[in-house]
Amino acid sequence: MLLWIALAVVVIVVLWGFSAYNGLVRGRISTEEAFSTMDVYLKKRFDLIPNLVETVKGYAKHESETLEKVIAARNAVAAAPSDAARVEGENMISGALRQLFALTESYPDLKANTNFQQLQDQLKKVEDDIANSRKYYNAVVREYNVKVQSIPTNIVANIGGFKTKPLYEVEDAAQRNNVQVKF
Repeated sequence: MLLWIALAVVVIVVLWGFSAYNGLVRGRISTEEAFSTMDVYLKKRFDLIPNLVETVKGYAKHESETLEKVIAARNAVAAAPSDAARVEGENMISGALRQLFALTESYPDLKANTNFQQLQDQLKKVEDDIANSRKYYNAVVREYNVKVQSIPTNIVANIGGFKTKPLYEVEDAAQRNNVQVKF
């Protein structure tokens, strides 16, 4: 009788281990899928930036510093060696774009330009999509990280080599503030 109880306990522990491992795999795959979804929107924004910058250049030739920041941030993302570096670069792009749109307030002709308006509208839609995908990514990562760090699934996570994933956060406090443009 004792042998059957011991065997039942072992079977239950093994089944739980399989279940925990599979849950961690599902969580890791979900975080990768969420990052890929966000990456699609970031790529759309990445592709819109050169058109936007070229349109603004014609109106704001002497504002090259702001335009150079946008292009430098875009290039930093293109050259990013890791996901963490890409996240940092995308945060730089967000800040640079805010400065660019604040700059356009000084150029009524630019604001009235149909081409610029269309690009700005597309970019605003993409920014909304990016914000939503970041929320989704962070929610999926939070759930995954809880599994990786919680007892007893953390035992399976350590054995299986599962590591926590970083949340997508605004890194610079200045990015949380409104952009101020002064001439």
